[in-house]
Amino acid sequence: MPSKQRVVVVGNGMVGHHLVQQLVTQNKLTDHLDITVLSAEDRLAYDRVQLSSFFSGKTETDLALTNEQTYADWGVTFAVNAKVTHINKSAKSVTTAQGEQFFYDKLVLATGSFPFVPPIPGSDGKHCLVYRTINDLHAIKKSAADSKVGVVIGGGLLGLEAANALKKLGLDTHVIEFAPQLMGVQVDSAGGRLLKQKINELGVHVHTSMATENIINGDNARYKMCFKGGETLETDMILFSPGIRPFDNLAREFNLEVGPRGGIVINDQCQTSTPDIYAIGECALWNNFIFGLVAPGYSMAKVAAEHIGQTHSDAQFKGADMSTKLKLMGVEVGSIGDAHAKTPGAKSFFFEDQLTGVYKKVVTNAQSTKLIGAVLVGDTSDYDNLLLYHLNSIELTVAPESLIMPLAAEVATLSAADLPDDAIICACHKVDKQSITHGVLAGHNDLAKIQHLTKASTGCGGCEKLVQSVIDHTLAQSLELSTHTPV
Repeated sequence: MPSKQRVVVVGNGMVGHHLVQQLVTQNKLTDHLDITVLSAEDRLAYDRVQLSSFFSGKTETDLALTNEQTYADWGVTFAVNAKVTHINKSAKSVTTAQGEQFFYDKLVLATGSFPFVPPIPGSDGKHCLVYRTINDLHAIKKSAADSKVGVVIGGGLLGLEAANALKKLGLDTHVIEFAPQLMGVQVDSAGGRLLKQKINELGVHVHTSMATENIINGDNARYKMCFKGGETLETDMILFSPGIRPFDNLAREFNLEVGPRGGIVINDQCQTSTPDIYAIGECALWNNFIFGLVAPGYSMAKVAAEHIGQTHSDAQFKGADMSTKLKLMGVEVGSIGDAHAKTPGAKSFFFEDQLTGVYKKVVTNAQSTKLIGAVLVGDTSDYDNLLLYHLNSIELTVAPESLIMPLAAEVATLSAADLPDDAIICACHKVDKQSITHGVLAGHNDLAKIQHLTKASTGCGGCEKLVQSVIDHTLAQSLELSTHTPV
């Protein structure tokens, strides 16, 4: 075997790139690893979470997570336009569509997912597009230049992001959702109703409980969408975003175990049914679950990197929190833990202000001693506080409703001083309080420096205020200590 262990990474999305970062940082610029990255796209990794910012002026360079020089500095070999089409498990090699062959000791599949396009007659039209890659953005922009009306099929998180993109391009925008509510995974029915109302008020037409049966030529626009029940809608462009499917074709074709509904089956070390082949991110199925957010993918990447590099051979992936905070077309939405109160015995507490358009719900365990979930629509100012209670399983010492009632006499707001050292501050990168504290005491005394050192708040960005509060608290404590230290 060569003096360096050969690691081939198939896929260079956000999770695949994070794996490379982990391998490099854990192994001192790859002292004993020879890393090769194969990207099926025509570019290296970029930020898919911020794709809609492309329509607000951000460039491809702004979205890039790495570049050729960075990989060269790291000693990482890479190839773009290098779609892997064949795995030879006995020879331990992969082959690309261009016929290039790469040998590995460890292979990591970070192939992600692809947009699901329902088999609707007429869905293959020139202006029927998907919203997934930078090249998709260029196609959308080109189509929008010759369109007046745009429709997004799918009212989930990605669908609403796509609708935001069409609105920014100046199109009369519609959202078609088969389910009776928007964002059914993240928010409950009451939150979904308010979200629909708010997005309608912003000028995006939301249609729920609508099933598209076929797409034909329009009378006054490019297409006419025909729905079950006889209703129709004319549009010039259609974006499909009803969901994603794991990109698990390599596993299916080359005899790696795949789940009944898709996804490459992995164990707690992110190994597939062939131990020298790993899978991470949206293509991976752990405990019969596929994680559709970037933070769990980062956690998988860290575990796989530690296992491959043997820097932490007992590292395990044990699932991930799916909480998320976002702003969709200016509407604040937060979802934490068991948002739908599915846990046996769970109790829910609600607050709704119809005048200002705010809905909040907290979910506790049967004893109302632990917060296990929450939904916030219209105001996410309580999100950081609620997430701390949930992530760190902090005991509730007040009535649960006081966490969300604005006029409550006693509001149980956690501060940096209240949190134990091992409290998780950044869920995306699993950064705890003590890591930030140690960084500040070592001279990394502002947000930018802590972000560079620990990666805290560089994922979804939702914990930025909380990270800043830990920095401020640590600096204040340090100043107080120095002031009272005898000379």
